Amino acid sequence: MTRYWFKPRRYGYGAAPASWEGWAVALAVMAIVIGSIVGMEMLVDRSNFEAWMIWAVAVGVITFWFVRVARNRTDGEWRWRWGDRVNET
Repeated sequence: MTRYWFKPRRYGYGAAPASWEGWAVALAVMAIVIGSIVGMEMLVDRSNFEAWMIWAVAVGVITFWFVRVARNRTDGEWRWRWGDRVNET
């Protein structure tokens, strides 16, 4: 039996953390991205285009990995949701 870390959002698209593992992964990714931004600002000159492009690719890879983990560990499919809408006819 698979234990789900995320649950589908009630409104919109995607998922939200539903267990401590989901929260841990989400917070770790946020800390890595924020830490990398701070580190880049402190260590790299803003005019160093090559370093910033490498950073952007790294953040893209981390984001891609996080979305894949979240989708695989979500209880249900990712689709657009409007909440608990009652059919209005």
